[in-house]
Amino acid sequence: MERSLTMELVRVTEAAALSSARWMGRGLKEEADDAATQAMRDVFDTIPMKGTVVIGEGEMDEAPMLYIGEKLGTGYGPRVDVAVDPLEGTNIVAAGEWNALAVIAIADHGNLLHAPDMYMDKIAVGPEAVGKIDIDAPVIDNLKAVAEAKGKDVEDLVVVILNRKRHEKIINEVREAGARIKLLRDGDVAAAINTAFDDTGVDIMLGAGGAPEGVIAAVGLKCLGGELQGKLLPHNEEELARCKKMGIDDVNRKLTMDDLVSGDDCIFAATGVTDGELLQGVHYKGSNATTQSLVMRAKSGTVRFIDGKHSMQKKPDLVIK
Repeated sequence: MERSLTMELVRVTEAAALSSARWMGRGLKEEADDAATQAMRDVFDTIPMKGTVVIGEGEMDEAPMLYIGEKLGTGYGPRVDVAVDPLEGTNIVAAGEWNALAVIAIADHGNLLHAPDMYMDKIAVGPEAVGKIDIDAPVIDNLKAVAEAKGKDVEDLVVVILNRKRHEKIINEVREAGARIKLLRDGDVAAAINTAFDDTGVDIMLGAGGAPEGVIAAVGLKCLGGELQGKLLPHNEEELARCKKMGIDDVNRKLTMDDLVSGDDCIFAATGVTDGELLQGVHYKGSNATTQSLVMRAKSGTVRFIDGKHSMQKKPDLVIK
């Protein structure tokens, strides 16, 4: 991949964030998602690359979503796989809550797991705890391992978990261990990435979320030197068949970082849509707007926070149904 792609991808996530943030708090999640998607597609068309969406928002007949198999870029430049979530946290934006992001991850062709749209059990940590966790181990063992790696007591840890009924057992085990919990409505990409930044106060992420989001988060953590392990959770025969089609015959197989994103190079970019622990959201100020983005490349180890100021002389039309 070319170094220039790093900054080009920020333009894509900025455009998606600026368009979708107009819908914050309006209770219209699909409209917000559509705005982010169209903005991403428009900017992607200007980027010198031969991209193929391997993780997107649906199949070809579900336009206007960025569908799996869609070609992105000008058709010239490096051949890359693209994992995209134009608006990670549609419900968050609809309700005006925290931690919504516009997110992209890319890697050289063939290096991203083509994760099917199903649940994945996940555990994620930052650099200090790499090699210390095991998704097959009891919750208490992982908490003790992370605490020791970070020089903390278990009681000092902050564990991020999606607030879902399916996580009652994990939540109870974490509480019994004495660790603290931050329950999230949505947004486990942000949650996983936050484990690699001390300022967020997050130490470990546990629980099941979307498999596509797991791959995107793994790219971000690879850039940061962190770790994510996953296990696919097919719920029916159709989902089981999709796993086998991907070449995963043993659905109980532990997916490591090399399974999720192989090779030595990948790029992750995200722009805040609403304010969060790591990134500020879009703030509109008269004829201007500000954004805050994060862009990282694994090969160079570069991590950039980018503050943007954008002219908003022409505001997008909002159609409120």
